[in-house]
Amino acid sequence: MHSIRLNCLCYSDLGKGTAMPVPTALAQVDREKIYQWINELSSPETRENALLELSKKRESVPDLAPMLWHSFGTIAALLQEIVNIYPSINPPTLTAHQSNRVCNALALLQCVASHPETRSAFLAAHIPLFLYPFLHTVSKTRPFEYLRLTSLGVIGALVKTDEQEVINFLLTTEIIPLCLRIMESGSELSKTVATFILQKILLDDTGLAYICQTYERFSHVAMILGKMVLQLSKEPSARLLKHVVRCYLRLSDNPRAREALRQCLPDQLKDTTFAQVLKDDTTTKRWLAQLVKNLQEGQVTDPRGIPLPPQ
Repeated sequence: MHSIRLNCLCYSDLGKGTAMPVPTALAQVDREKIYQWINELSSPETRENALLELSKKRESVPDLAPMLWHSFGTIAALLQEIVNIYPSINPPTLTAHQSNRVCNALALLQCVASHPETRSAFLAAHIPLFLYPFLHTVSKTRPFEYLRLTSLGVIGALVKTDEQEVINFLLTTEIIPLCLRIMESGSELSKTVATFILQKILLDDTGLAYICQTYERFSHVAMILGKMVLQLSKEPSARLLKHVVRCYLRLSDNPRAREALRQCLPDQLKDTTFAQVLKDDTTTKRWLAQLVKNLQEGQVTDPRGIPLPPQ
């Protein structure tokens, strides 16, 4: 099923660089086809096949994003594909065919979001907001799950760049509560990408300060992370656990959050619950050890070495 190939790329793409150009002999033929497909996006009759073909080529054409962004009517056509399925969200009637088609459009937007020449304009146009209705969905059917995953992939491609303007933009939107809801109840892959996005926001100083600014924000994040640890103790996933531990470690860099975490860090992260899951993951084990160390440092103890409760 084509949507599976596309959507499973969403998470793996987060760690990829720009693809190598195709060999010169093939390049010109391919480029002519690329131009043709981009032109065909403007017509509803030819758009579906053009979306499919371009989404397949997005990793082998390094400058596809600027070509899409600067060609007449292309971004409007992609947004039209997104808006066209809003009526299928509520009530949830989205079919596999609809999901495949819109996910191809989202894959092209992910390409635009991750390219340095088009990213700023993509944010300035507030295009990520068109994806938020998809992140609000709760239906567990496969078409909806693929839709959420591909939408998360677009946001993940943005935060992967570690650009300040990306974090600044996202903090003006509802992305944190949306990610937290998916982290609590999504599929494992969706949870992983949503936690990756939260991790990237936390790793930015502005993002960390924003989440720790009020008790309500911090407690919401800490509550969801705690629930995830409990769930991971029953259904382990090394990849998801890695992101959860990194989020906790980053929170411990904030003095107020560190104080609160001393009281609410799940016991499973302090004992040997995850020893087997992490036996070959030296990075996560190091993060976990550093987290425990951070929470112990500066803690007042009585003469027997037992931590005293805060006054």
